[in-house]
Formats: sequence, structure tokens, C-alpha cells
Amino acid sequence: MLRSIIDSSAQSFGLLPLMALIFLAALAIIIERLIFFSTSVRKGSSLEYDLKQVGRARADDVQKLIHHYQGSVQSELMKSAIELQGQPAEHFEREVEESIMFQMRKLDRNLWVLDTAVTLGPLLGLLGTIIGMIGSFNILGASGTSDPMAVSGGIAHALIATACGLTIALVGVVALNYLNKRVRMVLLQMDLIKSMLVSRLAA
Repeated sequence: MLRSIIDSSAQSFGLLPLMALIFLAALAIIIERLIFFSTSVRKGSSLEYDLKQVGRARADDVQKLIHHYQGSVQSELMKSAIELQGQPAEHFEREVEESIMFQMRKLDRNLWVLDTAVTLGPLLGLLGTIIGMIGSFNILGASGTSDPMAVSGGIAHALIATACGLTIALVGVVALNYLNKRVRMVLLQMDLIKSMLVSRLAA
């Protein structure tokens, strides 16, 4: 098994180990983002419920919620809102919208790496397969053998790179679509929280 992996890596000119690193990096990002969004969505839902209990112009209650949800993207939004208490609704809403845009960086963090892995994985796999097949045919041509088993074995080794590249793409696409959905969900939560803050803190 180990010998087969080493042979396949050699035939792909080191592209298989590179794809393994890309897959591990993508997996680490997926796990980190899943944990982040699981916490963010849960806190956002709880905050929506708690904010409904807060009456108009109750800045002290909002401050308590900020402390309770410290560290979440929603609490950063509320920090901006509490500083704008008493401002006209239009100005208040515009400033809070700007705060949401700043939080977008936290929501989108490292997703570009995952997007790149989805694109790069199959391309590297195809390149590894082409290189492996060229190497196999060169060896066959040099040795002058006509053994079909040797040909099929070399091609099978070369196709491993394509399979690895497609695996990276499949895992990455599913994860990226799910994470993008979670980004939209958190943004919707923040938009609702913004509306609730406007009605409670704006003039």
C-alpha cells in the first residue's frame, strides 16, 4: 500500500502530496468555519429572542446583552448601535449598516481559500494524470514491451491523481455551498437585529 502511494506520488511529480496538503488545509478551514457559524447562528437566535424583551430606550438592557454575547459578530453590531442612541433613525440605520459591512470580513474569512481549492484540485489532478501517463508511455516505449498489464497498471496509477482532485472538489463544493448559506443566515439575523435596534434606540 505504502509502496503504491510512493509510486503514484513519483509518477505525478509530487503533485499528489501537494493535493494532500490542499485537502488538509481545506478540511481545517471547513471545521473552523463550521464551529464559527454554529456558534454565531445559535447566539444570533438567542439574541433575537432576548432583544424582543427589551423596551424602547432601554440602553442599559442592551448593554447587558452586549456583555452577555461578548465576542460574537452580533455584539459588535450592538456596540456600534449603543453609541448612536438618540440619533435620527435614518442616520442610525446607515451607521449600523456600515458596522454590518465591517463584520462581513469575519464571516467571509478564509472562504476564498476553500473556493481556490475547489478550482485547483481537479486541475492539479488532471495535470498529475497527464504527467503520469506520459511517464508510463515513455517507460513502455524505452523498454519496447507490449504487455497490456504494464500499460493498464501505469494508467491506473496516473488516474489516482484525477480521483484525488475530484475528491477535493466534491468535498469543497458541498462545504462551500453550506458555509455560504450560513453566511446569508447570519447576515439575515444581523439585519433583523439592526431593525430591532433602530426601533429601540433611534430617535
